[in-house]
Amino acid sequence: MTMQETNNDGAVTDTATGQEEKRRELWLFLVVTLIVFPLIAVGVVGGYGFVVWVFQMIAGPPGPPAG
Repeated sequence: MTMQETNNDGAVTDTATGQEEKRRELWLFLVVTLIVFPLIAVGVVGGYGFVVWVFQMIAGPPGPPAG
């Protein structure tokens, strides 16, 4: 048997469902902050490094011109 409560709108909600939703939101938050964002950060930094590497293969390394 689940307990019920009344929200601000006067609608009756199931507290067990609310707890399950909070648990799901917490799990999603942890997945996003611990897995998705670090992967995006590594991808962006790695992608930038790759672009610089390819540019230097074409244009040459930075520094004064040889002469």
